[in-house]
Amino acid sequence: MMSHREFHRCAAIRSSGRRARLEHSGRRLGLGQPTTHGGQPDRAIRRQSNDGSNRHSALGESRARGGETRQGDLRQPTKLTPNLTELSGFVEDMEALGHRATARVISTQTIPASAEVARHLALPTGGKVVCIERVRLANGVPVSFDETYLPQAIGEQIITNDLEAQPIFSLLEQKYDIPLSEADYRLEAVSSTARVSAALEIAAGSPIFLIERTSYREGHQPIDYEKLHYRGDLVRFSTTLTRRSGRAR
Repeated sequence: MMSHREFHRCAAIRSSGRRARLEHSGRRLGLGQPTTHGGQPDRAIRRQSNDGSNRHSALGESRARGGETRQGDLRQPTKLTPNLTELSGFVEDMEALGHRATARVISTQTIPASAEVARHLALPTGGKVVCIERVRLANGVPVSFDETYLPQAIGEQIITNDLEAQPIFSLLEQKYDIPLSEADYRLEAVSSTARVSAALEIAAGSPIFLIERTSYREGHQPIDYEKLHYRGDLVRFSTTLTRRSGRAR
């Protein structure tokens, strides 16, 4: 039978092993110690024009302070910090920070739309949609597990492309001539499920950000509904809010 001292020694080894894995991921991304943040309210975010002039969101405080970040430079002291002031995709966000974004496709399938998915895409419940599951990585570190739902017609075209190399936003806008105009965001702090945890290589029940994002084409027609599961130990979000004039003090 294990002695009291041996039990505590084994527990300490398991704890230090998990901490070492988290610190290894952080070093690969150049991130500091995790902090805890709550969820944010729903927010509508617009897509900037494709000229790239407003594409670079402030993902790291070192860049916001004027520091230079080179591709693959992993020495930043802070979390990945997407700035939620415009509609941008994962690749755009990571490139703005100077990290290399890649993807790993888990599955693609045509399925009946659940009531939730149908509501977000303005489709009848049970109508056909294409579901795409991917892990999104920065410098080889899993950062987000994405579930993407598209109407069947465009979805079945999208999945003929190399989704490990080509972002869905870019395909919609550049290959299929479907400009995105805006999106509704809902952010929530949740615990990771076993499936999400396995994809992100974290312990089940770890804190993550769940973002539900519905993106619209011109005419406010929904074209893309996503559930984005971001690692809470690697990511935080930032935004700037303006004060409406005439409010009572």
